[in-house]
Amino acid sequence: MTKETVSPVKIIKLVNGDDIVCSLPKEQLGDKSPLIRLSKPLQVKYVPQLTPQGIKDYVALIKWTGYSKDQIVTIAKDKIMTITNATDSMTKSYHHIVKDYDKENLKSLDNTKYQKERLNDETNKELNDIFDEYEDEEFDGTYKKTLH
Repeated sequence: MTKETVSPVKIIKLVNGDDIVCSLPKEQLGDKSPLIRLSKPLQVKYVPQLTPQGIKDYVALIKWTGYSKDQIVTIAKDKIMTITNATDSMTKSYHHIVKDYDKENLKSLDNTKYQKERLNDETNKELNDIFDEYEDEEFDGTYKKTLH
């Protein structure tokens, strides 16, 4: 794929909340078409990680259509909220991953390499205290605004 056949890397926010990183092929279906074509779409997955500084998201890019060999995917335009340009670092990550897009092993996150670990009681209490701060529900089921 050359730069002449695709546009720069884009991030598409879908109405269901998914973020898709892809290129838009120059060969689209026309302005009046209700569909848009995406080249090598990858879904952005946010994987929470516990670090010494607190909970932080790790961003993973996985094949959006994991069980298809199609490199061009067509979706309805009315399922798109926004299309933005990717940052330089996201563009670099995207190009690094899509070079192996047509290989079978680019399906999804490999959960087998992650081992479950029980948190010690002190860390568990600290995390529960953090989550308790976000519980602003009153007894009657309504939510109140709190200022901290």
